[in-house]
Amino acid sequence: MTTDLTRLTAAELAGRIRSREVSAVEVTQAHLDRIAAVDHAVHAFLHVDAEGALAAARAVDQAEEPASALAGVPLALKDVLTMRGAPTTCGSKILEGWHPPYDATVTARLRRAGVVILGKTNMDEFAMGSSTENSAYGPTRNPWDLDRIPGGSGGGSSASLAAFEAPLAIGTDTGGSIRQPAAVTGTVGVKTTYGGVSRYGLVAFSSSLDQAGPCARTVLDAALLHEVIAGHDPLDATSIDAPVPPVVAAAREGAAGDLRGVRVGVVRELSGEGYQPGVLTAFDRAVEELRRLGAEVVEVSCPHFTYGLSAYYLIAPSEASSNLARFDGMRYGLRVGDDGSASAEQVMSLTREAGFGPEVKRRIMIGTYALSSGYYDAYYGQAQKVRTLITRDFAAAFEQADVLVSPTTPTTAFRIGERVDDPMAMYRADLCTIPANLAGSPAISVPCGLSEDDGLPVGLQIMAPTLQEQRMYRVAAAYEVARNDTQGGPLLGRVPELEMISQ
Repeated sequence: MTTDLTRLTAAELAGRIRSREVSAVEVTQAHLDRIAAVDHAVHAFLHVDAEGALAAARAVDQAEEPASALAGVPLALKDVLTMRGAPTTCGSKILEGWHPPYDATVTARLRRAGVVILGKTNMDEFAMGSSTENSAYGPTRNPWDLDRIPGGSGGGSSASLAAFEAPLAIGTDTGGSIRQPAAVTGTVGVKTTYGGVSRYGLVAFSSSLDQAGPCARTVLDAALLHEVIAGHDPLDATSIDAPVPPVVAAAREGAAGDLRGVRVGVVRELSGEGYQPGVLTAFDRAVEELRRLGAEVVEVSCPHFTYGLSAYYLIAPSEASSNLARFDGMRYGLRVGDDGSASAEQVMSLTREAGFGPEVKRRIMIGTYALSSGYYDAYYGQAQKVRTLITRDFAAAFEQADVLVSPTTPTTAFRIGERVDDPMAMYRADLCTIPANLAGSPAISVPCGLSEDDGLPVGLQIMAPTLQEQRMYRVAAAYEVARNDTQGGPLLGRVPELEMISQ
């Protein structure tokens, strides 16, 4: 019986390619065929680079030695990272057709590692959203239920994994845009320490919060990808000049299933009222599983986490209003009204009116107001003070526990269109994920079963101190193995078969 290459993990694929059991070209073609068969229904990709992917795969097959532990493994790249030879739109009409002249550092490191980039994935415009409904190119759909959202802003990356279109993906996380999509699609997503992965070539939304990170179907695969993309980059002034934490070793250690000596802190403020009952039940089961694995479980309080959502939606829009000022129709991207009679100011205004979507405009206006004369201290300044208090909450909590845990998101995937007219309901999807972004600390989301309410995936969030990612990888890997043993195998083995016909 022929093995379906799209169902193997990245580690398994890399091993088969390395042993010449299968070629990188065969693996790449299998995933391109899968994209052709199902992506018309999922819409995970904005651009598929079949020619470039096959050329990269051929180079891997011809090399005497593999360039990395992931050489030849296909990957889906979020369309907020620049890539030579492919468009970068950030899900926005204002950058439609723009081909950047350079690779982001993450992209360059993937290429050097022999990772095969399949194409660019759909996203909320400029990473502003929690559902991928804000993309100018239409929503991505959740493979578990095509009427539901795949999370956001990186819903394209998470959906590509859940639909078996790619074994690996790259996302970016400003307030939860890797972890929240991972939670609602039953995949693994990692928000790395701020500065741990280069932001050079990552089109900025909120410069003090944006962070690229790995997306995968297993904890080990995420760790392997983490090691490829992380590390100091002199092209990024915020990059940390420190060794990459030993995340792969930690994932392998955790898979042995022994968490004795590990203290796990359950964050009191990240559960309870407003959370879907099925989410809390799945989370409680996960905590009990960690205890069964030998971890000491304690409750910790982070009182200022309750203000995180409010602080975030002042800081992030304020930085966005500054960053997005560069999209003016003068140098690249969309230009509207340039008929010779309009002034530069009129062209800028018309271009932004036509090029930016409603959510981007909303956040620019919020941010501009928060930064305006007379309001800066009352809004942006106060939000930064809350950020400091949240960072102190983390520091105090990590004196009591090695890692902190919570649900990744308060609910499972909601229906497409359900929250588009209620921005606050949409923003609350990031309730649990935002604190880690504000503090700059790392966090991972791993599947922790299906909600008994609706049969949809629930995520367990594990948070660690800055530059201590190995802690969360160890706990996540141990939990993943235990969950697979007790719940009948990997969660994605139970995705309802996508009812699609090959194009």
